[in-house]
Amino acid sequence: MNEYPSSDILEEFNCSFFVIEHSQAVMLKANQLAMDFELEVDLDLVKKGAILHDVGRSKTNGIKHAIVGAKILKNEGFPPEVIKIVERHIGAGITKEEALILGLPPKDYVPITLEEKLVAHADNLIHGTKEVDLDFVIKKWKKNLGEHHPSIPKLMKLHYEVTGKIQYPI
Repeated sequence: MNEYPSSDILEEFNCSFFVIEHSQAVMLKANQLAMDFELEVDLDLVKKGAILHDVGRSKTNGIKHAIVGAKILKNEGFPPEVIKIVERHIGAGITKEEALILGLPPKDYVPITLEEKLVAHADNLIHGTKEVDLDFVIKKWKKNLGEHHPSIPKLMKLHYEVTGKIQYPI
């Protein structure tokens, strides 16, 4: 996995221009987070995972795109580390209990490794192709999920884990 990840692979999987542009922005943000906070990570893995995180959107735009993407990559023989980044990048992670409620296969989809966390959070901080701050994401999640949804504290914890910055609810 030493080659620089290219968005060409997303074209091969028939991803839309929007997904390709978004994935490039997420890759740049994940790389920036890793560099800014001097995190000891496998940058090649982070870049590859970030480029491929939304490959499942070639088949569906729903919440299941992470599972579909992981399956696509598994069928193509990608390394398990990349597959896990794709599978675990939704929001700040989805527990097995939440997965059941959402109609996903019963499994933990919570990012575990720092590489997984970087891609998941970089994805949170990119809205389309535009970088947004954590306050924007919290406001959006509160509007869409509810003021006291359990994902909001998980989002703030994830932010702290990859930036070292504490963010209080807005």
